[in-house]
Order: sequence, then C-alpha cells, then structure tokens
Amino acid sequence: MANELAGKVAIITGGARGLGQGMVEVFVEEGARVVIADLREEEGTALAAQLGNAVRFRRCDVSSREDVQALVDYAVAEFGGLHAMCNNAGLSDNSFARLLDVDFEMFETIMKVNVLGVMLGTQIAARHMAQHGGGAIINTSSISGIRPGFGFFSYRASKAAVVNFTQSAASELGEHLIRVNCICPGNIPSEMGSYAHTPGMTDDKGERIKAAIRAVRMRWQPLQRQGAARDIGNAALFLASDRAGQVTGQVLSVDGGSTSGDSRSQIEEIMAARAQIEAG
Repeated sequence: MANELAGKVAIITGGARGLGQGMVEVFVEEGARVVIADLREEEGTALAAQLGNAVRFRRCDVSSREDVQALVDYAVAEFGGLHAMCNNAGLSDNSFARLLDVDFEMFETIMKVNVLGVMLGTQIAARHMAQHGGGAIINTSSISGIRPGFGFFSYRASKAAVVNFTQSAASELGEHLIRVNCICPGNIPSEMGSYAHTPGMTDDKGERIKAAIRAVRMRWQPLQRQGAARDIGNAALFLASDRAGQVTGQVLSVDGGSTSGDSRSQIEEIMAARAQIEAG
C-alpha cells in the first residue's frame, strides 16, 4: 500500500506511545497529516518532531469537553480539515484483586477516560464531519470488552461500553456519511497490558513478570505470532481509508485468534488424560 490516506487529516488520542504510536506511524507513512493528542507532552512532542512536518502534538485530556473541542479546532486550523478520529486513549487500574476484595477506587477515572473520552471524541469530531462530507471514527476497545472473564472489572466494563457506544453511534451517524467502527486489540505488548505495575517492585522482577505473562498469552493464542502496535495501526488504516467505505458499526478483533475459541479445548485435555492413562 502507498498513500492510502493521502490528503486526509487524522487525530489520534493516546498517540504518544504504545498502540497509539503504532497508529500514528502507519498513518503518516500512508500520507496522512496527524495530530497526536496525549497528556504525555515530552513523549508526544518528541514523536511529532521525529515524524516531521505532517505531525503535530496537542496536549489533551480526553475526558474534558473543552480540551477535546480545542483539539478538533486545532487540527482543522493546522491542517484544514478532519477526516479520521481515532479515540484510542485509555487506562486501566491493573487491579489484581478478586471481585469480593476490589475497592473500585479508580472506577470513575477509568470511565471518564475510556468511555466519556470516546463519546466526546466521537461527538465533537462528528459535528465537524457532518458539515464537511463525512469521515471515519475509530474507537479502541479491547478483547476484554467483548469477552467476559476473570478480573479487571472496571476496565472490562468500560471497554464493553465502548463497543456498544460505537455501534449505537454508527446507527445514528450513517446519515451524515460518518463511519464508526471499533478495534479490539488482544495480545499486543504495551506498558498498560504488561500487568507488571506494582509500587516498589524492582525492575528485574517486573521484567520477569512481563516475560512470564507474554508466555502465558502466547499459549492461549492460536496464531503463534507476537502482535505489535503496528498491527493495530494497520487495522485502523483500513477502517480510516476509502477501502472501508461500506464498513460501519463493526467490531474488529486484532488478537491472533484468541477470541475465536480457546486454543486448548476441554476435548484436548480429555484426550491428553486418556493418552496418559493408556500409556501407563
């Protein structure tokens, strides 16, 4: 592919590092002009400088209506329009507590960033797009938002809300030629997804935990290939491009097949148990 996004302007929230950085790099390579929105000023400014004149950095708290409005206004003023809005910023408390013990201390913060941030970004970008021929909105959820499971209750709830909101927004904004889709990343290495953040932990122990978690995730992923931030960037590229002109209200898992079914089924374990007895 080359210049898939030539002439297009995009905002990518949470774009200073991690999955957002992957989106930024792919979009720029494909010809887009991009505004990186993040609270991490040093990292965001450095990335913008590295990628050249097609990129700007704007500090933005996505849970603030004023900040998001100023962000959209800035993109339009700098680059003359807005064609793609990637609501990617998010956070998790990485709470390892069981449901009976979790304190939900960060519930409101998580919901403000992960849910309200997506809703504000969608609404404010769509107001511009509706007056200028349409556009593409891409929201980042998680496989945790489409597959219930163990732990991380506030995070799971917030990402499930993103999926529902995405499809609800798509049903309403289609009349304005605005497409709204959702990406659900799976096993993609990131600081938030490493589950190794504990105050006072040594770097060595943190790295060993990350390595152990990576190994577990790969065992439960059918496609034995480690995903990367650019895989999310490529998915967002498709959804932002004209190739996806008839695609809206969709939820795209980028997860190596981990939500297609357990790679180790109960039958496999039964057969292994049988074989072990037969061999004895």
